Amino acid sequence: MGTLALHIVPRARATAVAGAHGDAVKIRLAAPPVDGAANAELVRFLAARLKVPAARVTIVGGESGRRKIVAINGMDADEIHRILLTPNAGAFK
Repeated sequence: MGTLALHIVPRARATAVAGAHGDAVKIRLAAPPVDGAANAELVRFLAARLKVPAARVTIVGGESGRRKIVAINGMDADEIHRILLTPNAGAFK
């Protein structure tokens, strides 16, 4: 199981990977941080981008903050990092 640090920016125009942010990956989410909407959008986005079922994506730390730790069952951290930071990450609809 790979884990990854994320820096989240809610209420963006579109959900997309914005690049590296220190030791984390910066992700803009087109959802407000209200009633779990941003966390649900994050799980949907990561599952789609990594091509895994949403059940394999778990927020293991920072559920109510901008910095989150996410675990992806069945993938290692290097693979997750590589996929998310490829130039064609694009927006998520």
